[in-house]
Amino acid sequence: MSYRIAGIDVHKKMLAVVVADVAAEGEYDFERRQFGSSPDQLRLLTEWLVEQNIQEVVMESTAQYWRPVWQTLEQHWKPECQSWEGAGPMSGMLHLAQAQSNRGPRGRKKDFADAERLLKRLVAQELILSFVPDAEQRLWRTVVRRKYQLTCDRVRLQNQLESLLEEAHVKLSSLVSDLLGASARRMLKALADGETDPAALAALADRRLRATQQQLCDALGASKELNQVYRRLVKMALDELQLIEQQMDQLDHEIADLLSQHQAAVQRLAEVPGLGVDSAHQIIAEVGAAAATFPSEKHLASWVGVCPGEEESAGVSASNRSPKGNRFMRRLLNQAANAAVKVKGSIFEIVFRRLLPRLGYQQAIWAIAHRLCRLIWKILHQGVRYDERGPAVSQKSRGARTAKMIRELRGLGYQVELSVNPA
Repeated sequence: MSYRIAGIDVHKKMLAVVVADVAAEGEYDFERRQFGSSPDQLRLLTEWLVEQNIQEVVMESTAQYWRPVWQTLEQHWKPECQSWEGAGPMSGMLHLAQAQSNRGPRGRKKDFADAERLLKRLVAQELILSFVPDAEQRLWRTVVRRKYQLTCDRVRLQNQLESLLEEAHVKLSSLVSDLLGASARRMLKALADGETDPAALAALADRRLRATQQQLCDALGASKELNQVYRRLVKMALDELQLIEQQMDQLDHEIADLLSQHQAAVQRLAEVPGLGVDSAHQIIAEVGAAAATFPSEKHLASWVGVCPGEEESAGVSASNRSPKGNRFMRRLLNQAANAAVKVKGSIFEIVFRRLLPRLGYQQAIWAIAHRLCRLIWKILHQGVRYDERGPAVSQKSRGARTAKMIRELRGLGYQVELSVNPA
């Protein structure tokens, strides 16, 4: 019985497609075809794959060019393939191979040869395949990752603004902890609008600011003779900052609307020390609302790359360095671990202090990230809630954290109802 598979070498403007019957004995008899990457050409590719009775497709993860090919095949070819009479469990399967696992000999690279190698290595199970979520989760990822890009832009803009102020000899960043805080923004806005009196600028600071009026006047003394070019540049930076923050607020509400059906999972994750509502959104966008793709917490930790690696030769372990994984989840877990160990009396602080003398700071933080990753799988996959068992966690601190989380959820449009525990 024939079983036909297609291999696609994806490029920006063209696709090199080969098909072969992998159930036949001997060498594969490849049939080659070239298509464009426009929507019409992708529809032609779908129709041709249906005519060829293709039951599986493997392609290479080339930059972002594989995405429209995947979406078209998922929407048109996959349902058609699964509706055939006698379709098996693998019929209609789409595979995305990491490009590194399909490298060929140096000086032997050709488009159709790469597609043939993809097909052969898929059959031999030599490819490293990527996890591609469904269309809904991919949309979550797009929104969440766009917000992360804006966050990076905001940090970049803050650094540029500080450099500009230092060049203009305005030493405001030496006295305020946050250059983009409320007090600093009021002073910078007045500076950009043409204010030249340092005392008037210093009077705009919040009274809770630790710096005295005399210190602020000294730091803003250059405003008397500040060139108008610097004022205009500061105004441009503040306008750009306002636009970025407006877009970030819009994306917050967008992801809250997309995840409105999974509000319970967001709340359960936000209760974990080191995490919050924004972190919960990012985690669900990366692993799914129920982490259904990963059969155990060990599989999730391996996919993220927070588990110890294995490099053994001749019975000797050469390295236990963590493998590469999802870089968005690794960054998020590293940040969450650093925040969790600072929660006084939490179990994460106790474990961290126990591991710190033996492992050192970075490895101890990575061990906490591993614990958080396994805990995330249990919360999402099993639907359990986090219960802090640390000895020094008071009812007051729990209430403060709960109130903060409720404010964040309501600010994003979630419906939160408070219930009294009879106990």
